[in-house]
Amino acid sequence: MSSEVTNQLVSIIILNYNAGDLLLSCVESVFRTKYDNYEVIVVDNASKDNSHKKCKQKFEKIRLIENTANLGYCEGNNVGLRQAKGNFIIILNPDTIVDPEWISHLMDAYTTYGIGLYQPKLIADSDHKKINSAGNMIQLFGFGYSRGKGNTDNGQYEKNEIVSYASGACLFSSFKVFKDLGFFDSFLFAYHDDLDLGWRAAMLGIKSYYIPKSIVYHAESFSFKWSPYKFFLLERNRHYCLLTHYSKSTIYKLLPSLILVEIAIIFFYLAKGMLKPKIMSYIDIIKNRKQIKRRYTELQRKRKIPDKEVIGNFQDKIFAPKEVSDNINNELFNKLLRTLSKMARMVI
Repeated sequence: MSSEVTNQLVSIIILNYNAGDLLLSCVESVFRTKYDNYEVIVVDNASKDNSHKKCKQKFEKIRLIENTANLGYCEGNNVGLRQAKGNFIIILNPDTIVDPEWISHLMDAYTTYGIGLYQPKLIADSDHKKINSAGNMIQLFGFGYSRGKGNTDNGQYEKNEIVSYASGACLFSSFKVFKDLGFFDSFLFAYHDDLDLGWRAAMLGIKSYYIPKSIVYHAESFSFKWSPYKFFLLERNRHYCLLTHYSKSTIYKLLPSLILVEIAIIFFYLAKGMLKPKIMSYIDIIKNRKQIKRRYTELQRKRKIPDKEVIGNFQDKIFAPKEVSDNINNELFNKLLRTLSKMARMVI
């Protein structure tokens, strides 16, 4: 590790909302970290289970910030970022257990690659042979997914790689990068927040890296729960990213393909009994069109990298978790996505 980053203070921000004993286990594992210079900031989003108070009682060293309301993932973490003292930041979910060497490997990677967003290999806490995320990927039409999710870890993802975006379950970077990006976009509230951050970073020429030597175990059963509200946020935020991140020229070129994809998704939501949240996502986009226009103008003004180059690291297909899909529908949908994506790439 170079002298530039050796022993620099790392602020670890853990956002809590009714995480129960998972929070205690997470913080306990963090305090076993072998890296010497770090602070732990627990930001509580008005939990009702007193998990944050129990955590403070057990671990007096933590800095506890208590929000008076649930501000969501984005603004909750932003509160922690504004209070952080470190030159380096780690955003960490409370349903994680970290390996003692996790920070050292991330810092080593920063020494090698420099400015960027970084994530470790995320392993399923319930089965240490299963991958939770070997880097997150963006599909051309705005879908995000965790690469390798649910696959047995046979060493197939053991190289440092550039990915579309770093997972928000454990996200490492310098404070300067977070500041330059304007932190998380509070409009999103939750879901696709890390996708949005990574996409905005790519527009500025900042890459996202997957670092497999750094290991974090993720209890996805806690954070990965499907509901109408989650469906609503996922779709609303996907459209928000499409409308603010792509240039108008790219949107016009993608429009025929996007319409076909939307038709397919509507049928999917209908089959799942989730048509209402899908419709509500459209309504919310229309309702917030002025804010979306302002955000579009802001991001396009800052842009350094054209869409054609940015999408070079996007995928043509997606991975749909078994909770929301089946093998047949997933295969059919991916055939549609691959065909439309290849056509779209020819005109962008």
